[in-house]
Amino acid sequence: MKHTLSVLVEDEAGVLTRIAGLFARRGFNIESLAVGPAEQMGVSRITMVVPGDDQIIEQLTKQLYKLINVLKVQDVTETPSVERELMLVKVNATANNRSEVIEIAQIFRARVVDVSEETLTVEVAGDPGKMVAIVQMLNKFGIREIARTGKICLTRESGVNTEYLKSLEAKL
Repeated sequence: MKHTLSVLVEDEAGVLTRIAGLFARRGFNIESLAVGPAEQMGVSRITMVVPGDDQIIEQLTKQLYKLINVLKVQDVTETPSVERELMLVKVNATANNRSEVIEIAQIFRARVVDVSEETLTVEVAGDPGKMVAIVQMLNKFGIREIARTGKICLTRESGVNTEYLKSLEAKL
């Protein structure tokens, strides 16, 4: 199972290196990593997607807390949260299929950010499932390049689990 960890750290040189080193020494992979300033000055938020069962994640959390600059570690996998990613996709788009590529981009609320005679570059923002879906739709045209940010997320203060609500709607 993949877990999403939200880690608050002091914004100092070498913090990310120490965290990555901890994972490397233990033989754990980080599938997705996003780092940026948090709401408090001098604090950064690291959002990681890590494969492993609950026991492994609990062990990693304890190890992270042992690092000096780590302030808070939260496994938000089961917590209602807002998740987003950003992706740029360069797709083959000739005069024959360009309008179809643009139509797919519009369906996914993506923006065309670059155009050439042979390609379109599309910017997509949304939840990770949206990223997978648009890539599947664009594959038939030939994807030349993809650049993706890591997942970022914040817990929902409302406590509303939108994934649960989507599953209820699907049953109706």
